[in-house]
Amino acid sequence: MSEEILTTPVTEEAAAEAVEAAAVPEAPAMDETAAAPEAPAADETAAAPEAPAANETAAPEAPAADETAAAPEAPAADETATAPETPAADETAAAPEKNTAAGESMADYDEAITASMKPIHEGDILHGTIIGVSDDELTVDLGIYTDGVVRLEDASDDPSFTFRNFEVGQPVSATVIRRDNAQGRIQLSLKAAAAVLGWERLQQLLKDQSNITVKVVEAVKSGVTTFVEGIRGFIPASKLSLSYVENLDDFVGREIEVRVITADPEQKRLVLSARDILREKEQEERRNRISNLQVGLVTEGTVESLMPYGAFVDLGSGLSGLVHVSQISQERIKHPSVVLKEGQKVKVKVIGVRDGKISLSMKALEDVPAEAIEEETYKLPKAENATTSLASLFKNIKL
Repeated sequence: MSEEILTTPVTEEAAAEAVEAAAVPEAPAMDETAAAPEAPAADETAAAPEAPAANETAAPEAPAADETAAAPEAPAADETATAPETPAADETAAAPEKNTAAGESMADYDEAITASMKPIHEGDILHGTIIGVSDDELTVDLGIYTDGVVRLEDASDDPSFTFRNFEVGQPVSATVIRRDNAQGRIQLSLKAAAAVLGWERLQQLLKDQSNITVKVVEAVKSGVTTFVEGIRGFIPASKLSLSYVENLDDFVGREIEVRVITADPEQKRLVLSARDILREKEQEERRNRISNLQVGLVTEGTVESLMPYGAFVDLGSGLSGLVHVSQISQERIKHPSVVLKEGQKVKVKVIGVRDGKISLSMKALEDVPAEAIEEETYKLPKAENATTSLASLFKNIKL
């Protein structure tokens, strides 16, 4: 072939054809290389797979994009925005509460364990709840490894004291007097605790001037005794009543209302008074009775005392009034004793009530008949008769 090519003469037509042949393939070669022929130019095996690969890749991408953007993403967004987020928020909010409650429970549990393991010493004051009551003892839940027990002799020095007023579930405070008795329980004392806690309450009662009810247990030389918070208190005879008390034994066993007037824990001195309360009640009752009195009321009373300025009359029901010396008689007297004497029954009229004081009058009752007399009018004589004698002027006046 090469030899033939070399020996064959080249004409102008052949050269032109050769030029055309060379120009024609170059254009298709450019087209194929720029557009599609670039793949065939490389290789049919490579061009064929690339086209299908491009088609397969392009086709799945569109559906993949559709499935991701349309179907999958929308549901995912809905599920995340609506259903999942709300439960997630609820679960998140609820979970901490449960955890907090659990934390509190665990904290309480740990505290209870710590308290139960706390060493107990004689003299400690423990607080618990009564879980058993009998005639001889109280059983107390102390919240520790064992229960406590209070015997009757350790409850109070009051000989009449009983556990009758105690009940299951009632809180109580007591002092440890023995850490382990024969039954393995802690022996407690109410009266030992009262020696500390009782005085604190008594001092508070003194500060507040609160009233308390006590029972008189014994009569002594100059008064009576009682117990408050397990502590022995004294009520002087002069503080028992508004009047003199002749027999103190009459008060033994009686319940009376008293007020703390002295509470000295160092001297162990507790003094109570009923008189102050009785006086206040009497004054209140007197104010109420006085408010019901009406001016003009006529009543009977008893002269209880005489003073230079008048007489005090007892009207009963704790009321008394003053009859001023000028209201005792129509006649002028120097002293009430001229007309009255103590213990004398008199009839009086209420003429005034002011600032809790009652003003009475005996003279006002003597004026009643005079007020009943009809008054007569008298006409003065005319001027021309002015010279009439005095006897003629008063001849028509009735005396």
